[in-house]
Amino acid sequence: MAQRDAVIVGAGHNGLVAAAYLAGRGLDVLVVERRRIIGGACATEELIPGFRFSSCSFLCYALEPTIVRDLDLRGHGLEIYDLDPLEFRPFPDGRHLVLYRDEARNVEAIRAFSELDAAAYPRWNALWARAAAIVDPYRLRTPPTLAELFRRVRGTDDERLLERLLTTGFADLLDETFESEHVKAALVHSGDVGDPRGAGTSWPTVNLAGGAMDAVAEAGNTVGIVRGGMGSISEAIAASAGERGATIRTDAEVRRIVVKGGRAVGVELVSGEEIPSRLVVSNADPKTTFLRLIEPEELPAGFRAAVDRLRTKVSYLKFHAAMRELPDFSRWLARDAPTRTLARIWINPSVAYYEQAWRDAADGRPASQPVMSIQIPSLYDDTISPPGRHVLSIFAMFAPVYPREGSWDELRVQVGEALIDSVSEYAPNFRDAIADWLLFTPVDLERRVGLTDGNIHHLDMIPSQLLGARPLPGWSDYRTPIEGLWLCGAGTHPGGEVSGAPGHNSAQAILATWPALARQAIP
Repeated sequence: MAQRDAVIVGAGHNGLVAAAYLAGRGLDVLVVERRRIIGGACATEELIPGFRFSSCSFLCYALEPTIVRDLDLRGHGLEIYDLDPLEFRPFPDGRHLVLYRDEARNVEAIRAFSELDAAAYPRWNALWARAAAIVDPYRLRTPPTLAELFRRVRGTDDERLLERLLTTGFADLLDETFESEHVKAALVHSGDVGDPRGAGTSWPTVNLAGGAMDAVAEAGNTVGIVRGGMGSISEAIAASAGERGATIRTDAEVRRIVVKGGRAVGVELVSGEEIPSRLVVSNADPKTTFLRLIEPEELPAGFRAAVDRLRTKVSYLKFHAAMRELPDFSRWLARDAPTRTLARIWINPSVAYYEQAWRDAADGRPASQPVMSIQIPSLYDDTISPPGRHVLSIFAMFAPVYPREGSWDELRVQVGEALIDSVSEYAPNFRDAIADWLLFTPVDLERRVGLTDGNIHHLDMIPSQLLGARPLPGWSDYRTPIEGLWLCGAGTHPGGEVSGAPGHNSAQAILATWPALARQAIP
């Protein structure tokens, strides 16, 4: 077989982004994908006959505008419905909060809970905008270490802000800013750190997007529902990559990355076929790449153990349902309320509730009262469900990677039924409205799309695994200890979410070395 310039392992959206940029510069690029469909965790699948679901990822808000423009994704079919309202939050006492794309409108909504909090909300958004501005210049480039970042803000107010975010729990920041428990419940978020009062729980929020969704929207990011599901993002990237000359093969699972003389020289598929290549670029997570696809003796002493110690402790559940009718939230919303208010619903009555959900998972138990982000994209997109029916998905926090009692295969139905019961406490028709449902547990996410421990961000998005420490200190430039092997997935900077940034950054790093590499004799 003819030697390729680059073989990319995995057709997740970051692998496809890398393929598009490399092929656009004239490299002969092949993407090999284990599954029959592309997209990895950014895919649309007909999980229930007639109903098409965003099977893992479910909301577009972090997709880099630079990538959208460079790859002409809209010209290749990407269409995004602006999400507004952004979210509806019902509370057990009968009150509710609806948040919009407009900060001023949200101030008025919060005023119903607290005058003090209404005045504080713009300051809260401004804090996160400041924090995001510190790291955003590095999103589409090789990252600095945290020490380097501090040196660049030394002696400024930003230095104090960074210290505060790295040493203060997110819930503690809320307590310092707001008085209403309802408002705190609506804003609390701790990402992959889990405990919202843990030190550094604010940092993942800075790294991912920075601030509340309305601030993200006002900053120019697209926040919305993708027509045809999240897989349409991957399809548009693949179309752009194909137009530039990249080839994508599905049903082509990689057994191992072939290494000779300390250099990656291609891949071997489970079929036995070997594909020689000057470069191998892995879109698989770091643990899969180094612990499963490479022979141990090919890695430096200590490196494999360091990869094994990387934290992948935080996981989630993904529930999907085909709906006969919409869930009934009329206890909170008037009958004539716009139905799109229900497109994104958050169930989280309090910060204490959120904390308990984390404690349950940390103790090895599925959350007894899960925090739930419910999405009904069919309220915008009429292509994903039959007329009069709806697609509903729930992103539930948190779930233990390894349950203390029983396996996920044994617990799946029980936990799914418990989720239905939890939603039914708010929408009494929910169970009867469901035509069919299924639940993805951490083990299902690993089996389906190869995410080690079901980790949706490849590695936990904690301060010790971000910026110049992602995936490991000294290896944040997308290279690996094996010459010719590069990483391009969410386990690299800037991390998870459907941004395309890791794929972009990896491709740029590779292209910076390509002229010299192309002149080398490859074994």
